[in-house]
Amino acid sequence: MNGWNGTILRVDLTAGTSHREELPRTLLEEYLGGRGLGVRLMRDYYHLDPFDSAMPLIFAAGPLCGTPAPTSARLSIVSRSPLTGTIYDCSAGGSFAWQLKAAGVDVLFITGRSPRPVALTITAEKVELLPAVPLWGGNIPTTVAALKERGSVAAIGPAGENGVLFANIMMGEGNSAGRGGLGAVMGGKNLKAVTVNGQHTTGIADPKLFEKARQDIMRLFKASPVIFGPLGISEFGTPVLVDLMAQRRMTPTENFRKTFYEHSANYSGPTIKDACGATKYGCHDCPIQCLKSSGTGTPLPEYETVSHFGALNNTDSLQAIISANDLCNELGMDPISAAATLSAWGEIRGAFPTAGEIPGLLSDIASRQGDGTVLSLGSRRLAEKLEHPELSMQVKSLELPAYDPRGAYGMALSYCTSTRGGCHLSAFPISHEILRKPVPTDRFSFSGKARIISIAEDTNAAVDSLAACTFAFLGASLEEYAEILTAVTGVPYSPQRLKEIGRRIVLTERYYNCANGFSRTDDILPQRFFTEPGSSGDGITVPPLDKVRFEIELDKYYRIRGLNQNGCFEDTDFLSKQP
Repeated sequence: MNGWNGTILRVDLTAGTSHREELPRTLLEEYLGGRGLGVRLMRDYYHLDPFDSAMPLIFAAGPLCGTPAPTSARLSIVSRSPLTGTIYDCSAGGSFAWQLKAAGVDVLFITGRSPRPVALTITAEKVELLPAVPLWGGNIPTTVAALKERGSVAAIGPAGENGVLFANIMMGEGNSAGRGGLGAVMGGKNLKAVTVNGQHTTGIADPKLFEKARQDIMRLFKASPVIFGPLGISEFGTPVLVDLMAQRRMTPTENFRKTFYEHSANYSGPTIKDACGATKYGCHDCPIQCLKSSGTGTPLPEYETVSHFGALNNTDSLQAIISANDLCNELGMDPISAAATLSAWGEIRGAFPTAGEIPGLLSDIASRQGDGTVLSLGSRRLAEKLEHPELSMQVKSLELPAYDPRGAYGMALSYCTSTRGGCHLSAFPISHEILRKPVPTDRFSFSGKARIISIAEDTNAAVDSLAACTFAFLGASLEEYAEILTAVTGVPYSPQRLKEIGRRIVLTERYYNCANGFSRTDDILPQRFFTEPGSSGDGITVPPLDKVRFEIELDKYYRIRGLNQNGCFEDTDFLSKQP
């Protein structure tokens, strides 16, 4: 079989057993891998509580992984989020996905709960559960150092062990499955880490077509100013967006009360590069190399982190932001939700945490002590407990990232329709609303956004299932990736077929959510965005969102998706009709 190994490795931590099974060819061809295959494999489990021992934690690589296809060394981790209650997937890079595929495994499917802390180690020949009691309580770098001789490492820190609802899973190279709290799911299983080491080579059905498609993709990458331009993400990483968001007046500031922060240049991409001597690194064999590290090799913060520990918390100190990022990486926490929760707490108490207070608060969150006890629950539960629910800036309990929705109406809609919750990557509308030149005037309009967002969601679901990097599609398109997928697998794929697969995945996720009680009432932004304007200036006016017009576009989105006015399914047999 080319592209896929055709193998799922099932591990039962309760019984301490593992075995490999063959994956049906139909599921591979119709769900690809990554997010799609992980979501399909949740069909019998989506209704379970995230901390139920039977809830699976799924690591799924894509059919391109293990080949030289650009940006393909990725996987998706899929489960149900303890923070949001939604079906959840996180895309993660590094070398872990490549090693998993090289060990002969497409999907690692973990269930059960070990009676004591363990580390799972995987090679092509052997699967072991090693005692990890000495590692329990240790931070990520300590865990990775102890296990790195066994291969690529995915680990949790104290936050995951203690059930922090936005705990993440860190890859040894500094990448993370960052949002939604899947680190807490892993901690609930008493699983400290997973290591993988393999030598298997992924087969390519048509090497000549593959090389043509690969060259086409690389040509488009090099022509993209967003990727390889003088101010592209390859040169400065995602913090290059700091100045752009400031120019567009959509920088979330002081818990989204404002949309402009006058000191944001203190942590822009060029500033970080100059101050830290930033060097490039990235996922296994990735040509973009969007990640940046310091002269000592420590991963530097990305855009969401610098903006949220910066503007959102009214902090202008680059060193304080870098220290906060380091702590989140060491303790195993999503920096977006951590910073947004601190910001909501700051507005509620009338004082944002100072640069000096943040390290102690992050440590308290990870250990769930002191103020960290309530902060560890995320901003929605925090705000409800402190009787100010209106001050949690989230959708479906997922804290909003660093793009104020009043500055891009497609983003506003996509936050609400996303099956994960308030996520910018489900549709990634900034790629056409903000990054295009000249700047489109329709970013302040809802017209046509329902169709744009539905198409983008389908496309991105397919991308996450390949599994490729979202940034690749700032240059290339589904046309080139359909061709390279065809070359790898020998199965004919077109852009339209990939979009149809993406649509099936998105609708399956929404079906799971609706079955778990989600509806139209959850597809809404906090009231602040409909009643308070942003920070106008430099010839740009940022009014509140028109709620009536938003609801009209949401209705259009539901009609496009074939959903009822409540955002759910009239067809209760939807799942049984899918492959």
